[in-house]
Amino acid sequence: MLFSVWISAAGPWDDALAVGRHAEATGWDGLWLADHFMNNGDGPNDAPNHEAFALLAGLAAAVPRVRIGSLVAGNTYRHPAVLAKTATTIDHISGGRMVLGIGAGWQVNEHEAYGIPLGTVRERMAWFEEACQVLTSLLSQETTTFDGSYYQLKDARNEPKGPQQPHPPICIGGSGEKRTLRITAKYADHWNFVGGPPEEFARKRDVLASHCADLGRDPKEIMLSSHVRLGADRDYAKVVDEAAALGAEGLDLAIIYLPPPLDPAVLEPLAEAIRDSGQLTA
Repeated sequence: MLFSVWISAAGPWDDALAVGRHAEATGWDGLWLADHFMNNGDGPNDAPNHEAFALLAGLAAAVPRVRIGSLVAGNTYRHPAVLAKTATTIDHISGGRMVLGIGAGWQVNEHEAYGIPLGTVRERMAWFEEACQVLTSLLSQETTTFDGSYYQLKDARNEPKGPQQPHPPICIGGSGEKRTLRITAKYADHWNFVGGPPEEFARKRDVLASHCADLGRDPKEIMLSSHVRLGADRDYAKVVDEAAALGAEGLDLAIIYLPPPLDPAVLEPLAEAIRDSGQLTA
């Protein structure tokens, strides 16, 4: 099983860069950033928050080995034509290490604050499925013409194509069994489980495999990842145990969330705990 680091966008750029460089030096597989404009919780939602794709581009240029990914881009505020160009550019900057994580969008407070339409769940999923069609075509085809209910493109181009062929891996985040996992089976190279107990992951994994079977696709073609959170108490053993339990159910990649303020010092003891468990393979 591989291990990556989920960096908070809430802190200074220098902190994100320090964590990224330390993660690369200590054997981690990748760096991931959530795509949100503000925090979401019961208290004040006024924490500073950098824009995710600008940070990813900076990390791609400054940290030369590890995978770089969005976890995940909100479709409600990321037009797929613009997102395709952004992801392809970062793929070039990184030398072919970009993973494009996408999702239907969900965070109510940021949509309300910025005046961005969120729509119903049904509307968002229909919107998202069209976006996946547009993205995969723009990332891999010479031109794209699309006449959908939400997007209309005519002879649209996304050039130059990225170094990864046929396109940067697409990661879909979410666990909805009827729509999200079916869309994942059809379009994704990577599925990100939003987090939960191993038995829930296993059930969702089996639903995804069933959708793959319906489409005639081998589910082994899709990487499986999940969030695992490091708490403020820095209980490294708990993180290792949670990741191991998910790994026993077939997880390929554990993405460890580091709470702000970012501190590179947490990575070495965490990596050491993972190495001691025999799991760190990067």
